[in-house]
Amino acid sequence: MGRLVTTDGLTDIQQEILKTVRDFVDKEILPVATELEHKDEYPQAIVDGLKELGLFGLTIPEEYGGLGESLLTYALVVEEIARGWMSVSGVINTHFIVAYMLMHHGTEEQKQKYLPRMATGEVRGAFSMSEPSLGSDVSAVATKATKQDDGSYSITGQKMWLTNGGSSNLVAVLTKTDEGADSVYKNMTTFLIEKEPGFGETAQGITVPGKIDKMGYKGIDTTEMILEKHQISADQILGGEPGKGFYQMMDGVEVGRVNVGARAVGIANRAFELGIAYAQQRETFGKPIAQHQAILFRLAEMGTKVETAHAMVVRAARKKDAGERNDVEAGMAKMVASEYCNEVVEASFRIHGGYGYSKEYEIERLYREAAFMLIGEGTSDIQKMIIGRSLLKDYKLR
Repeated sequence: MGRLVTTDGLTDIQQEILKTVRDFVDKEILPVATELEHKDEYPQAIVDGLKELGLFGLTIPEEYGGLGESLLTYALVVEEIARGWMSVSGVINTHFIVAYMLMHHGTEEQKQKYLPRMATGEVRGAFSMSEPSLGSDVSAVATKATKQDDGSYSITGQKMWLTNGGSSNLVAVLTKTDEGADSVYKNMTTFLIEKEPGFGETAQGITVPGKIDKMGYKGIDTTEMILEKHQISADQILGGEPGKGFYQMMDGVEVGRVNVGARAVGIANRAFELGIAYAQQRETFGKPIAQHQAILFRLAEMGTKVETAHAMVVRAARKKDAGERNDVEAGMAKMVASEYCNEVVEASFRIHGGYGYSKEYEIERLYREAAFMLIGEGTSDIQKMIIGRSLLKDYKLR
């Protein structure tokens, strides 16, 4: 392990967790990641290993059967896992967001019902906000939950880009509800929808058609979800009160952006490792290419970008752990980490030369995975809008 992507001030427990995860990545993920990714094969053995390590309950409080660790610990674990294979970090990300939303917004009954089984991985969470015609404009959500005479709801609509859409059995779904509020943001509600894992009709009124074929981010199941008069009781509203869905989802997205930033750091760190190793092995003009100034400068820039992105992710996570809002810091970390990730991967790709274009070399996989970091949990342009608006408020002329 080199000097990059290290974190000051960690407890002995945090260090032990990271060491355990790093060993798991080196032994169980890296040797098989590229083969499984090329086959677009779900990494069941790896997921079972994550369950045994307790990672599905990493941030769930001990009283509900989890490890009770912080967002910082989770982010650092994600960096390690994404270094091995980014898709695997996606397996636990949406699960983590749903657990986080339950922990911070759920009723005690909902926490007791789901969190202990989420900690073991028996219940697997997915997070559904996006729709076919809905990108970053969350106010345009069209999936509608209509209240029935008996107090239950009927949900109809189409959701898009569900990570773990097939393998999950609990989905936090954002819908439009008529709460009579004067703001569209107060007419949204999050429902906790239970379904069976798999594809086809997975519950009454719910169809998961199948996996969406993607350029990268393979192995994991990314799906649509179609709801046609799905009947659900009011006690499945997150927090028990309608009209709070937008704010609950945005709270989840903030930690999700820390996660995507951490994933980007993991990919970039692996690309750096591959690039600096290859530069010392490959020789041109009688010496390793690492001794040519052009490559040396490239390695220096790559390492600096990895370290910068890691530091920003750590700051964003620590701010959230302190109970402070971190929308700006999470947006900055996500934007910088994803942009730098793409730049570092491309630089490593260039160092590999023609071999980087071959599927035999790991960098080819990373090249496709890095592209997803630019759009996951909001594009860089959206992050800039969030950051810019907040900075204008902070630095408003008096």
